[in-house]
Amino acid sequence: MSEIILEAKAINKSFHDPVTIPILKDITFSVNKGEFVSVIGKSGCGKSTLLYILSTMDTDYEGELYIDRQLMNHLKEGELARIRNEKIGFVFQFHYLLNEFNVLRNVMLPGIKLGKYAAKEVEHRAMEKLKILGIDDQALKLPNQLSGGQKQRVAIARALINDPHIIMGDEPTGNLDKKNSETVFDIFQQLTKEFNQTLLIVTHDNEFASRTQRIIEMQDGRILKQ
Repeated sequence: MSEIILEAKAINKSFHDPVTIPILKDITFSVNKGEFVSVIGKSGCGKSTLLYILSTMDTDYEGELYIDRQLMNHLKEGELARIRNEKIGFVFQFHYLLNEFNVLRNVMLPGIKLGKYAAKEVEHRAMEKLKILGIDDQALKLPNQLSGGQKQRVAIARALINDPHIIMGDEPTGNLDKKNSETVFDIFQQLTKEFNQTLLIVTHDNEFASRTQRIIEMQDGRILKQ
C-alpha cells in the first residue's frame, strides 16, 4: 500500500473580479511518497493557481486538501505556515536567495525558522544538503558570486533543509539553459531514487515532464489526464 503524501479532492477555484470566472474545476488526484510528478498545460490553464492551493498559500477554494493525511481546510494561518515550513520544500523559477547572506546561511534559514534543531545542527544539515548537490565548496560565497545553475542548486538545498514530505516546484528550470536544466532534472531524479523524496513540479518544459514518473496534464482548469 503506497503512502499518500498529498491529496486533492474536488478542488474548485474561481476569481471574482467583478464577474465570477472559474479557474479550477473539480481537481482530484493524489501523489504517493517517492513519486516524481510533473504538471503540464498551456499558459493560463491553472497550473500555478493549483500549486498555490496545494502549497496552502491560497486558502480561498472549495474542496479538500490533505497533506500527509491531514486536512488543511479550516486551519489557521499560523498552523499552515508551520506545515509549509516543515512539510513542503519550494523551488521556484527565480531562486529568491538573500544576497546579504552567504550560501550556507541561505540554506539554513528555513531550518532556523522551524526551530526543531539547534543552530549548529542546522548548519551541519545544511552542509550535508550542499554536499549532496555538489556545491559544498561554494558554502561561504554570496549568491551573487554564483552562476544561475549554482543558485538553483542552492535553492534546492534550501528546499531540502527540513526534510520535507514533498518538494513543489514552479517552473524550476524556466530560467535555466539546457545544460543547467539537465542538471536540475538529474538532481530531482537522484532525490527520488536515493532518498525517496516526493516531487510535484509545474513545468512548461515537455521534455522535462516526459522523463518524470507521471504527468498530470491540465487544460482549461481541468485535469485532462493523469
